[in-house]
Order: sequence, then C-alpha cells, then structure tokens
Amino acid sequence: MRILIRSIIVIALLWISMLLSGYGVLIGSRENAAGLGLQCKYLTARNVITAQFIHTESGIIGLSDCPVLRKSGDVIDNGQ
Repeated sequence: MRILIRSIIVIALLWISMLLSGYGVLIGSRENAAGLGLQCKYLTARNVITAQFIHTESGIIGLSDCPVLRKSGDVIDNGQ
C-alpha cells in the first residue's frame, strides 16, 4: 500500500512539472513521406502533440531520431 501511494505522488509531481514547464515526453515516432519525413508524438500534461521533422539516417541535414523531450507552445506559467 505504501508503494502505491508513493508512486501516485511521484506521478502527480511529474504531471505538475510537465504542466508548468510545457515539456512533452516522446511516446511514438514513425517515418512518413517515403522516408524523408519523421513524425514524432509527444505526451504533454494537456494532450498529445505531433511534430514533423526532416529525416536522414546520418543526421546531417535532418534528424536521425526524435528528441526525447520537446517544448510545446502551451505553457501555463511563463513568468509573466
């Protein structure tokens, strides 16, 4: 029971930090447009965001993999 309560508290703290910071965590990715595009899905505190990137295997022109964290446009507390 103690482990369950602690895990719920940790999850709530992570959700609040994601809500206030505006960051999202990578939950999935796939190649699109004949392998030239990379579609990344991020879980934020409010919803799921989809981002499009140019994709190359070498990473010279585009990205080879999706970034693990991504800043979303919606931030609850931006210091103003």
